[in-house]
Amino acid sequence: MITRRLVLAGAAALAFTASASAEDWKAKYPELTFAVVPAENASGVTERWAPFVSYLSKELGVKVTLRIANDYAAVIEGQRAGNIHIASYGSASFARARLTGVKTDAFANDINADGSTGYYSVFFVKASTPYKSVDQLKGKNLGLVDPNSTSGNNVPRFELDKMGIADAESYFGKVVFTGSHENAVLALSQGTVDVAANQWTSDDDSTLAQMLTKGMLKNADGSAMKKDDFRIIHKSAPIINGPYAYNSDLPADAKAAIAKAFFDAPSKDKAAFDRLSDGQKKGFHPATTKDWDGTIELIKFVDALRKKKAS
Repeated sequence: MITRRLVLAGAAALAFTASASAEDWKAKYPELTFAVVPAENASGVTERWAPFVSYLSKELGVKVTLRIANDYAAVIEGQRAGNIHIASYGSASFARARLTGVKTDAFANDINADGSTGYYSVFFVKASTPYKSVDQLKGKNLGLVDPNSTSGNNVPRFELDKMGIADAESYFGKVVFTGSHENAVLALSQGTVDVAANQWTSDDDSTLAQMLTKGMLKNADGSAMKKDDFRIIHKSAPIINGPYAYNSDLPADAKAAIAKAFFDAPSKDKAAFDRLSDGQKKGFHPATTKDWDGTIELIKFVDALRKKKAS
């Protein structure tokens, strides 16, 4: 006969086993490194992410260290080497990581304020210029973000190819990699480039919107620039928001704890989440690695363009 005492003893044993398992992964990973690629200047990234990383440390019971990577390639190679345990990826950089054999698993991506989980790649110009379409920009300067950026390089090249522009470097007078989404907008505002590729979800959710809110964009006379000072001349098809991914080799209990901490963040530490999202996101959406299979095809296309140009 199964007695109440046996049931209680079994429940206690299961609880002990679960607790011991949790302690096992924490003993093996007393510190986790979380890497992000800055869309803004480094100090802005630290201010935005530090409260959330502190929240993760508290929830996971291990130290979580924020690493601000120089570029997407640094995140890819860091995860490949096992030095980065959790990473914030763009869609294209995550696809690149998978294509090159990095053991990484997506578990979440951002939910936008309107409930969607995607965004767009756009070409911005200054509204004071006459440019209304890409075909008016032949010989002008194009600002891109990073070779592994989704909205700042890969999708723009895909969109240009659809317009019959297979070789951006030949079509434009100069193609400049600015290093970050903010730098691309700055280059446009300062006249270094005539058109800039960037990410855009809505008028209130974009790198441009964040920079305008922070007063980072100025006219020549020092006055603050406004949204109306910029114009979108081309918008891509929707792109799935980039994933948050952890190392495939992490213990299952560690992965579960990390994912739960992310999903609980908006309610458990609203202040930290609000600082991170800047009011532009409403939470994290459960995701799987296969959600970015389509992006791999995009990367293969861009690689083919590059090889064709080199041959």
